[in-house]
Amino acid sequence: MNKKRKAFWLKQLHQWHWVSSALCLISLLLFSITGITLNHANDIPADPVTQPLEGQLPDSLLIVLNQRQSGPLPAPVQQWLDQEFALDSTGKEAEWAPDEVYVALPRPGGDAWLAITLDSGELMGEVTDRGWIAFFNDLHKGRHTGTVWFWFIDVFAVASLLFALTGLGLMFLHAKRRPATWPVTLAGLVIPWLLIIFFMH
Repeated sequence: MNKKRKAFWLKQLHQWHWVSSALCLISLLLFSITGITLNHANDIPADPVTQPLEGQLPDSLLIVLNQRQSGPLPAPVQQWLDQEFALDSTGKEAEWAPDEVYVALPRPGGDAWLAITLDSGELMGEVTDRGWIAFFNDLHKGRHTGTVWFWFIDVFAVASLLFALTGLGLMFLHAKRRPATWPVTLAGLVIPWLLIIFFMH
C-alpha cells in the first residue's frame, strides 16, 4: 500500500474508531460489569423486597372497566393506577375473566401484578424489587425493558462492531511495526474455541 493511500485509511479508521469508541464507552463499561455480575449471579446475595398493593377503583372507572372485555386496561384506569400506585400498565395485555381482570407488570430488576374485581372494584396486587444489581442485569439481557431499550441495544451492538472492525483495520496498517499483532489476535480467536471444545460438555 502506497503512503498516500495508507495515510488516507489511517485518517478514516482513526476517525471512525474514535467516534465509535466515544459512543460505546459508557455502555461498554455497563455491559462489561453486568457480564461479571451475571456470571457470578449465584454468588451475589439478593434480598427481594415485596410490597402488597390494596385499593379501591373509583365507581366511575369501574363502569369504564366493565365496558372492556379484552386487550389492555382502559386508558383512564391506566392513568389512575400510575397516579395512585406508580404502576405503568400502558400497552400491557390484561387477562380477562368473568369476575376479575389480571395484569402482569414485569420490569427490569423487579416484578409486579394486580387484579381488579369487576363487580366491586377491589384491587389487590404486589410489587417486588430485587435490587439495583438485578436491575442492571436485566438491562444487560434486555429483559422487560421495552421497545426503546430494545433498539438501543441494537444501536450499541452496531457501534461496538464498528469499533472492533476499525480497530482491526488499524492493527492491519500497523502490523509491520508490531510483529506480535497477529499472533495475539490469533490467540484471541483460538482460546475461546479451545475452551468450548475441551470444557463445554
